[in-house]
Amino acid sequence: MAFPVEQVALFLAVLDTGSFSAAARRLGRVPSAVSMAVAQLEAELDLQLFDRSGREPTATAEARALEPLARQLAAQLQQLNTQAQALSQGLETRLTLAIAPELLSTAWADGLCPLVEEFPGLTVEVLAAPQADALELLHAGRAQLALVFERPALDGREDFQEMGQETLVAVLSPQFPPWRAGCVGSSAPRLSVDQLAASRQVLVASRDPLQTDTRFVFSHQQWRCDSHQAALSMISAGLGWGWLPKGLVEPHIAAGSLLEIPLQNISNGTRLFVDWVWSKERPLGLAAQRFVQLLGHKAPDGAGVARRRKT
Repeated sequence: MAFPVEQVALFLAVLDTGSFSAAARRLGRVPSAVSMAVAQLEAELDLQLFDRSGREPTATAEARALEPLARQLAAQLQQLNTQAQALSQGLETRLTLAIAPELLSTAWADGLCPLVEEFPGLTVEVLAAPQADALELLHAGRAQLALVFERPALDGREDFQEMGQETLVAVLSPQFPPWRAGCVGSSAPRLSVDQLAASRQVLVASRDPLQTDTRFVFSHQQWRCDSHQAALSMISAGLGWGWLPKGLVEPHIAAGSLLEIPLQNISNGTRLFVDWVWSKERPLGLAAQRFVQLLGHKAPDGAGVARRRKT
């Protein structure tokens, strides 16, 4: 005894319309065929699903008990059919996003909301990787999109859409020995670039030691890590200073556990554009194409200027 999957739509149509003839119109069948199919379903299940003693069939208690699961199955079948159709039209079996760890705290996930509404069966994978590694994943075909800071120079293999901006600030712990040694009484020193260069720097960088963004390398001694959370832990412990996203460190600065380093001659803070990047060398799947299209609709003012800025 089994409920045939192909009869789920028939069962629900009779429940929804309240008659065999109305269900037949919905399904594009003749009333007699619907009536016979329901009778056959009842025989296979050994259950009376509809009481025919009145003018129109009335759902029995057994039918109402089956209704929730039947509707759930119908929804799953619809999702299955939608997913199969989307796959035939070029939907990825998996959409992989590579994200620089410093940008995980941004609102990047908001862009997925309309995408999963359109493709509810889409599987999404998120890989956190230092910027150079995230771009390597992109060019290797392991990821379809990468969320990274603006690059020092254009790469002809890439296209991109600006998402916003992020400010990196140089921070240290009040317990960092070079800082404590410079404090006299209640006065705090202003550090020079040379003093930073002589102090240990905690650097969020690629796992490949040959891949380093030199824009943020100041110190002769560097401790490398591939996670901004690891960098935050080491800097908070007084092991070194480093560049971290302002949004990440502001609560720690407010609590006094970190200091935004006062610098001589230059201001502390580097504002960088944040981009979604994809490869020109590999065609994007349906979901990635739609994601890029949605990004374009939400592009911040001045995105065209950003493109010229990078040329």
